[in-house]
Amino acid sequence: MSTTQEISDRLEAAFAPRELDVVDDSESHRGHAGFQEGGESHFNVRIRSERFKGQNRLARHRAVHSALGPDLMGRIHALALDLDE
Repeated sequence: MSTTQEISDRLEAAFAPRELDVVDDSESHRGHAGFQEGGESHFNVRIRSERFKGQNRLARHRAVHSALGPDLMGRIHALALDLDE
C-alpha cells in the first residue's frame, strides 16, 4: 500500500471527513532536504470534519498526528495540514 493511501485510510477512519484530499507533493521538493526518489516524503492534507469542532489549531494538528501514528509519521518528512470543521 502506498503511503498516500495509508494516510487517507487512517484519516478516514479517525475523522469520517466530509472532505479529504491527500496530495503527494514530494516532486516539488526535489533537491531539498528529505526528498527521496520515488516520492512519498512530502504531503499536503486538507480535511473537513465535524470532529474538529471546538478544537483549536494545535489540538487539530495533534489529533491528526495521533491518528497517523508514530510509525507513519516517522516515514514522512513534511506534512502540511489544512484542517477545519
